[in-house]
Amino acid sequence: MLLTSISGCIQADTDKVAKVVLFPGDPLRAKFIAENFLEDAELFNDVRNMLGYTGTYKGKRISVMGSGMGIPSANLYAYELYEQFGVESIIRVGSTGALTDDIDLKDVVIAMSASTNSAYAQQYDFPATLAPTANWDLLKTAVEKGQQLGVPIKVGPVLSTDTFVNADSKANEKFRDMGMLCVEMETAGLYALAMHLHKKALSVLSVSDHIFKGSFLKPEEIRESFTDMMNVALETAWTQA
Repeated sequence: MLLTSISGCIQADTDKVAKVVLFPGDPLRAKFIAENFLEDAELFNDVRNMLGYTGTYKGKRISVMGSGMGIPSANLYAYELYEQFGVESIIRVGSTGALTDDIDLKDVVIAMSASTNSAYAQQYDFPATLAPTANWDLLKTAVEKGQQLGVPIKVGPVLSTDTFVNADSKANEKFRDMGMLCVEMETAGLYALAMHLHKKALSVLSVSDHIFKGSFLKPEEIRESFTDMMNVALETAWTQA
């Protein structure tokens, strides 16, 4: 059945979307993953150029779709994938800025939890401070798959920020000093949404820049060179498909 989502941002046949979705911020990374890792990939959405594809990986159906930048964009798509298209698991495959000295460019970080300066979770009226966390089954599987693939992985807390440039010049130092491994813009919202809907979510991240070392990758490198992250995420997704 052809379905137009409540936002009008996804228009797809409901049976064209798999139960597990890889979720990069950049829709061109979704295209790259579909063309280079999935067999018989078929475009299911191109509304607003937020490309979504479904194909097979080692014989199982897996989808990949862009999310855009920031919690509001990512969670608009994530909510509709979960609630309207029957998706059970979303695995974010995104870029991140490293904060700690033991992490370098292209390293893979898995977000165990995500602190945030976003007000997104206030809508749930949770009578405490919510700690958005990964689904344990997905996290455990991703770490195991990384070990099998020989991919070194850092696991720990990350910071999801609403402000790409923070007016507080010391903010990144404070994030680092509280143990955040890296900073990005989507994970806390995705984890909170998945917890609310009783779905599964995980963020597997690749380092595109280092906040304190001043090193960074070019846009095309960010889009196409994060193959370790993609392989770990695909192997994890395969177990859920």
